Amino acid sequence: MAPTLKDLPQIQALLDRPAIADLVTRYSHGEVVEVLRGVIGALRLAFLSGDMPDLPDFASTSFAARVAKQIEAGRAPSLVPVINATGIIIHTNLGRALLAPQAVEAMQMAATAPSNLELDLATGKRGSRHAHVERLICELTGAEAAVVVNNCAAAVLLSLMATAQGRSVVASRGELIEIGGSFRLPDVIAQSGAVLREVGATNKTRIGDYAAAIDDSTAVLLKSHTSNYRIVGFTAAPERRELAKLAQERDVILMEDLGSGVLIDLSPYGLPDEPVVRDILKTGVDLVVFSGDKLLGGPQAGIIAGRRDIVAQLKAHPLMRAVRIDKLSLAALGATLRLYRAPFEPVRDIPVLAMLSAALEEIEGRAHRLAQMLRGIGMAQVEVTESVAYAGAGSLPDQDLPSFAVATALPDMTVELLGAALRRATPPVIGRIAQGKVMLDMRTVAEDELPHIARAFAQISAV
Repeated sequence: MAPTLKDLPQIQALLDRPAIADLVTRYSHGEVVEVLRGVIGALRLAFLSGDMPDLPDFASTSFAARVAKQIEAGRAPSLVPVINATGIIIHTNLGRALLAPQAVEAMQMAATAPSNLELDLATGKRGSRHAHVERLICELTGAEAAVVVNNCAAAVLLSLMATAQGRSVVASRGELIEIGGSFRLPDVIAQSGAVLREVGATNKTRIGDYAAAIDDSTAVLLKSHTSNYRIVGFTAAPERRELAKLAQERDVILMEDLGSGVLIDLSPYGLPDEPVVRDILKTGVDLVVFSGDKLLGGPQAGIIAGRRDIVAQLKAHPLMRAVRIDKLSLAALGATLRLYRAPFEPVRDIPVLAMLSAALEEIEGRAHRLAQMLRGIGMAQVEVTESVAYAGAGSLPDQDLPSFAVATALPDMTVELLGAALRRATPPVIGRIAQGKVMLDMRTVAEDELPHIARAFAQISAV
């Protein structure tokens, strides 16, 4: 006789069976009940939709094993390592900057042992967590003082709230940027309690526009580095030195939201002239804010560097407590900053900079080695092709980085299904789809990740 809805057991009846009762002991009552409700609910829906599902043997060990497997799947972490084969080095969706081993080691130390996070070892009194990186930042940027918060948006918010709350901020219309996640600079200014005063036009703003906008209510001239887009053609903007001179003459603060921020000149590596923080401060900018987890190559952080008196205001502001950097990120940032000192070589020791500056011959060789591995497992549609990689995360938006990729396809699978299957691999492999193939860009893939990619394809091909 075919099963019916009446043959579905009650949850309590299932819990009373020995194999299921054992699961309650191994896991928890709530987890087991949740999975059982899901199983019974799916069978009930099948009956109601007119299907005639085969009922499992609810008393069997195989059914209990199925329940246990679902519980284990639910317990698995959702945040997992992936292989970034997109060619986007600082990929926001994939966690941005990879940390150097020294930074990871510093985080582990801070996580597993007590530390002098806010203890002055010389005096035995309470110290400041900012002291652990302030001297390093000042050394590397030439700033008088520095402070670090949990991200760059918080750095902008704190800086404006401490210096311009209830007063006006003058900014060019061409620099009212939107960053990832639809966070817009005008909204951050409004949240700080300051009043935005826009000047100039989208493509042209002159020093006279800034000068005409300054009045008794003005606190800050805000310059924003357009790191995630470019306006080309009929454009104009005042030089930083012009703005600095104006700000000094009119007794207002010149602040720059640099966004990404670099500590070294990247032009020798074929990259555009991204402004170096030290050079910006030399022009007379009073305060510069920039990210720790982009081109700097460290953890998520918002770094604020500049005049000592302004930084002191920020340190004393009540918002600082809410946006301060945590101890793990602080440890990683300190370790990353130390890699900019001799005898270290940042372009060698910091993963982001190493990928940006990698030799094209090295990348091509890695592509050919992966292609050989894939052909070795029987894949026919494999080709090494020239590619274009990018810095990512709004950094160097118009700079193409020459690269090489392995283009792949399977005869009985669409590229969309192949891309999805690679994302389900362990570890997941994230590529991009172009020209009807899955492209795996080797600028962002490490040598020791090649066997994992080949193994993923072998598992997919075997299905």
